[in-house]
Amino acid sequence: MTLNRRNFIEAGVALGAALSAPRVIGQARPKVVVVGGGAGGATAARYLAKDGKGAMDVTLIEPTRTYYTCFFSNLYIGGFREFSSIGHSYGELASGYGVNVVHDWVVGVDRDASTVATAAGHTFPYDRLIVAPGIDFVAGAVPGWSAAAQNKMPHAWKAGSQTQLLKAQIESMPEGGVYCMVAPPNPYRCPPGPYERVSMVAHVLKEKNPTAKILIVDPKAKFSKQALFQEGWTRHYDGMIEWVGPDFGGANVSVNPDTMEVDIDGTVETVDVCNVIPRQKAGHIAHVMGLTESSGFCPIVPTTMQSRMDENIHVLGDATIAGDMPKSGFSANSQAKVAAMAVRGALTGSRVFPAKYSNTCWSLIDTDDGVKVGASYQATDEKIAKVDGFISQTGEDAALRKATYEESVGWYAGITTDMFG
Repeated sequence: MTLNRRNFIEAGVALGAALSAPRVIGQARPKVVVVGGGAGGATAARYLAKDGKGAMDVTLIEPTRTYYTCFFSNLYIGGFREFSSIGHSYGELASGYGVNVVHDWVVGVDRDASTVATAAGHTFPYDRLIVAPGIDFVAGAVPGWSAAAQNKMPHAWKAGSQTQLLKAQIESMPEGGVYCMVAPPNPYRCPPGPYERVSMVAHVLKEKNPTAKILIVDPKAKFSKQALFQEGWTRHYDGMIEWVGPDFGGANVSVNPDTMEVDIDGTVETVDVCNVIPRQKAGHIAHVMGLTESSGFCPIVPTTMQSRMDENIHVLGDATIAGDMPKSGFSANSQAKVAAMAVRGALTGSRVFPAKYSNTCWSLIDTDDGVKVGASYQATDEKIAKVDGFISQTGEDAALRKATYEESVGWYAGITTDMFG
């Protein structure tokens, strides 16, 4: 064959592709294992399968068969959604995208052998591993509270049966009773979430038990969307909600689930419902794998979401130290796409674009009264850095607040489809 410009370029492209994807040529398809099927893990599995077009074997390991989103679970508590509407199965990932969905617990990872072991005794080899373990609670963070007492004082911060339990407790409160929330310190999953939950609890109590009271004990001096929430609480639930910050003992709290007592810096309150949301850390398996540092969370490389402990492992979502990004379902979804692109590029030689991230968190205060905060981000050498942002303003008119709520409903439908297919 005479070498001309056209076949020279084609040969050059082929050579470049071969050099950039040496692991695929002449070998079995590379294997990617995803541990955890929440917002981050499900998105990563779907995008690896969708964009990889069969070039990789994708296995998703998740113990539950239905994933209930923590985001929008407050709207279920407030009576704005059915419980079934926040539950999502993995059927479409398996049947529509060819993901090997395994319902099992990961009990160990051999990083030298690049294998994942499950409780059922199976072993899964990987070329790249994506870990999205969510959060766990720090033992002893709220003295007197433990997972063994969570049926008396539910956290409801991992959506599912705990969410249903908390809703039932709120609806069974005696007339004029007290709901208490022990809010978490930073950093934690969904920064506006506890205060949206208080809004939804107040919405229920205003209708069914209007003389009831809400007490928030909080170790933080300020919280996300504080001015928006406090404006809304005055407008919709005036006199019902009391917030106790650290200046008044909110950082020195213990509980007694047997007597339903909350000790706030030496002052004991007897309550009817106590929603304890403890200090958080990365999900347990991240600690077992040695992916965490002293904060309890996982450091990552901002451009790829690779673990700083192991370049063959990517970590997503609430378990990470993600710079300026908050811990949210939207953030996890955004990070998963960056990680999936990086993994696909490393294993198949596909093009990898610069990492960009985005997030928006909506909160409902009362019927048709929605607010939001959000930002865009880019990867720097040090962290995922905020580029610009926006937030709802106090004093907005009812039409804008209604439109903001309706926007959130549309977002939920869109992003859960983006995650689970």
